[in-house]
Amino acid sequence: MFTTVVMKELKGILLSQKFTLTFGVVAVLILMSIAAGISEYSAGARQYDTAVQLAEQELREASNWMSINARALRPPDPLLVFVSGIHNDIGRLSGINGRETVKLLHSVYADDPIFAVFRSLDLMFIVQVVLSLFAILFTYDAITGERESGTLQLSLANPLPRRIYILAKATGIWTGLLLSLSIPMILGLLIVSLAGVPLSASDWLRIGALLIGSLLYFSVWVAAGVAISTWTRTPSASFMACLVLWICTVLILPRIGVLAAEQMIGVPTVAEVDAQKDGFEKAAWEKQMAGMGDRWKEREVAMQGFSKEQRDAYRDEHMWQWMQEEDAGRKKVQAEIDAYGLRLQEEVRNKRAAQERVALTLARSSPAAVYQLAAMEIARTSVGLKSTTEASMEEYRKIFTAHVDRKQQESGGTGGFRITVDSEKGFSFSAPRERGTLDISDLPRYQSTPAPADRLMADAGWDGLLLFLFALASLALAVVGFHRYDVR
Repeated sequence: MFTTVVMKELKGILLSQKFTLTFGVVAVLILMSIAAGISEYSAGARQYDTAVQLAEQELREASNWMSINARALRPPDPLLVFVSGIHNDIGRLSGINGRETVKLLHSVYADDPIFAVFRSLDLMFIVQVVLSLFAILFTYDAITGERESGTLQLSLANPLPRRIYILAKATGIWTGLLLSLSIPMILGLLIVSLAGVPLSASDWLRIGALLIGSLLYFSVWVAAGVAISTWTRTPSASFMACLVLWICTVLILPRIGVLAAEQMIGVPTVAEVDAQKDGFEKAAWEKQMAGMGDRWKEREVAMQGFSKEQRDAYRDEHMWQWMQEEDAGRKKVQAEIDAYGLRLQEEVRNKRAAQERVALTLARSSPAAVYQLAAMEIARTSVGLKSTTEASMEEYRKIFTAHVDRKQQESGGTGGFRITVDSEKGFSFSAPRERGTLDISDLPRYQSTPAPADRLMADAGWDGLLLFLFALASLALAVVGFHRYDVR
C-alpha cells in the first residue's frame, strides 16, 4: 500500500500543470545561475592572473630593498560557480611591506557597486528561496485538498495506517519535485565540466556535499508543508500558514539573529580602528624624529671646538655606528607600530568572532540560514573567509619582511634613510637608492592555503545534521497531526 500511495502521488504531480511550470522555471534558473557563475569565475580567474603578473613585474622593476613592496592576492574558488557567498563583498588583494599591516582591498562590489544592488543569482539562492516556495505550492493542500475533494475518506477506508499514508504522501511529493531539480542539475554539472572550470577530486566531493545539503533543506520544506496541511482544515488556511512560516524563517529570523548579536556585542568600526592605529603611529614617529634630532645635536655639541678636518674625520669614523643606531631605532618604532596594529586587529577579530558566533547561533533557528551557512562553508565563501585570508597574508608579510631585511643588510643598505650634517645647512634626509636590478629569484611569493575539504565537510556536517533534525521534526509533526485529523 505504501508503494501504491507513492506512485499515485507521483503520477498526480508529474501530470499536473504545476509540475510543468515548476520544471521549466527551475531548469531555466539553475542553468542561468550556473552560466552566470562560470562567467563570474572565469572573469575572476583572469583578473587574478593579470594582477599576479603585474605584481611580479613591479617586483622586478624595484631598484632598492628598502622600498620594495609585494602584493598578496586571493584567488577565486571553483565552487564560486554555485555559491558566491561573501566572495564579492571582501577585498581581493593587500599590499605587503614592513610598514603596514594586511588590509584587504578592491572587492568586486566596491569596484562595481551596481552588482551589489540585486546580488548574485546562484544555486544556493535558487534552492534557498525558489525551491522552498515551490515545495510549499506542492504540499500546502496535501491533506486539506483531499479532504475537501472527498478522496481522503476513500483512501483511509482501506486498511492503511495513517502514519504509512502520510509518509507515502510526503515521499511521493518529494520524489516528484526531486525530478525537477535533478535533471537541470545534471545538465548544469555537464556544462561546468565542458566549460573548463578546474575541478579537482576534492572539489567534486564538495559539490556532492552541497547537493546533499540542498536535498536536506528541500526535504525540510516538503515535510513542513505536509505537516501544516495536517494541522489546518482548508487549503487557504494551510497556504497562509505556510507562507507566514516561509517569510519568518527565510527572511526574518536570520536578520533578527544578526541584529540581536550587534546589540549584545559591540565591535569597533574600521574607521575607529584606523584612527587609533594612525594616532599611535603618528605619535611614535614624532617621538622618534624628535629623539633623533636631539641625538644629532648632542653629537654636534661633542664636536665643538674641532676644526673642519677634525669634524670630517670624526664623522667618517662614527657615521656608520650612528646610522646603525638610528636604523635600529627606526626598526624598533616600526616593530612597536606593527605590534600595536596586530593587537588592535586581534582585539577586533576576537570581538567580531564572538559577535559572529552569537549571530550565527541565533540565525540557525531558521533552516534557511542553516542551509546557507553550510553551503557557504562548503564553497569556502563563508564569513570566515576574510579572517582566514588576512591571517595567511599576515604570516606571509612576516616572512616577506624578514627576507627583505636580510637582503638589505647583505647589500650594505642601512634600511632607513641617509642623514647629511652640514654646519651651515643643518640636517638633510634622503632615502638611499641602490642602482641596478635586484635579485628577487628567492623572494617568497604568497600562496593561498584554502581549508582542506575534510575540515569543510566536518564543519558543514553539523549544519547538515541540524537540517536532518528539522526535516525529522517536521515529519513527526505531520504524523502526529494526521493521527488527530478529522477527515470529514
